[in-house]
Amino acid sequence: MSALSQPDVPPLRVLALEAYYGGSHKAFLDGWMARSRHEWTLLSLPDSKWKWRMRHAGVTFAEQVSEAVDEGEAWDVIFTSDMLSLADFRGLAPKAVRDLPAVAYFHENQLTYPVREESERDYHFVFSNLTTALSAESVWFNSAFHRDEFLEAATAFIKRMPDFKILSAVDAIRAKSAVHPPCIDATEAPADRSGGPLHILWVARWEFDKCPERFFAALDLLAQQGTDFRISVLGGEAGRSPLPVFKQARQHFADRILHWGYQESRAAYEQVLSEVDVVVSTADHEFFGIGILEAAAAGAFPLVPRRLAYPEVLIDSDMPGCDSFFYDGDEHALCGRLATLAARKEHGDLWQAHPNRARQAADRYTPTALIPARDTALSSLISSEEPR
Repeated sequence: MSALSQPDVPPLRVLALEAYYGGSHKAFLDGWMARSRHEWTLLSLPDSKWKWRMRHAGVTFAEQVSEAVDEGEAWDVIFTSDMLSLADFRGLAPKAVRDLPAVAYFHENQLTYPVREESERDYHFVFSNLTTALSAESVWFNSAFHRDEFLEAATAFIKRMPDFKILSAVDAIRAKSAVHPPCIDATEAPADRSGGPLHILWVARWEFDKCPERFFAALDLLAQQGTDFRISVLGGEAGRSPLPVFKQARQHFADRILHWGYQESRAAYEQVLSEVDVVVSTADHEFFGIGILEAAAAGAFPLVPRRLAYPEVLIDSDMPGCDSFFYDGDEHALCGRLATLAARKEHGDLWQAHPNRARQAADRYTPTALIPARDTALSSLISSEEPR
């Protein structure tokens, strides 16, 4: 495989177990494996029926690994995601595998993943996440915000237990936690955006926690002010019914829409990113924000809430003007910022003399910037004296 660096330490044989091989989980692994200096074996399950995947993956992977061991396969380290109950897997896997050091990567977690009502949360999956983190030698999160929210929620969850309140488990997880952000696929930004009215992008899951009502309410206020603008609304999933607000917005803003819905190819998606002026988030839940960063890397001005993971991932202390990426408040505050940006574009000064500030922030998340550190972190789990 190609590699971004070739340190003197020998490559590891990595067993990757992905119980939900799709979306960001798939992109994370595929991008890393293609550029890693290590040697990878991937066992995966389809990205559907996530609850069933979490229930059976430990048993299924243990059976598959046992067959591979019988055929002479061997590895140095395990890498898995939060969709596997790692404790289940290790309890069932052959000794040659269960004793390997393991990394558990948390793209999301069942303690704080948004639900409309807390009664909808299945605490069995919550506890599976906790035992996975306890079972792993190292626990990786996609942002420090995610890590801190997880640990805080785990503490609160355990304190609610009737007895045997194992708060020491939280301390153990904290001690072996690390932050390793996902990479973004950066699109080369055009030298100049096209003229015309401000082109505003939404790129997120079409789910309630991304608060699309707030986004469309801000656009409605913007239109009422007489500001001219165009929109592209990406995201959703092919074949899935969106929230009603998307159907309503598609009709209401029909004369302003340039692109709508799921893009069938990466090229089509990147083309939209290269056209937009501003990318907006109204999310109440965000552990990282890949879509926002990919749009920023392509030259869009990010406009996001001053909370969640956004300040962490977008502020580059070496580049002036990053504070302008954030808005405080509701749709009225967002509308005000969009109106300001529309006026700036009309006068040819959207970026106010700092056109590279968002791209520089996004550059920190390219494969070149991140994958060598991940490779090194895996190697650090293995003593140099151990036989390979």
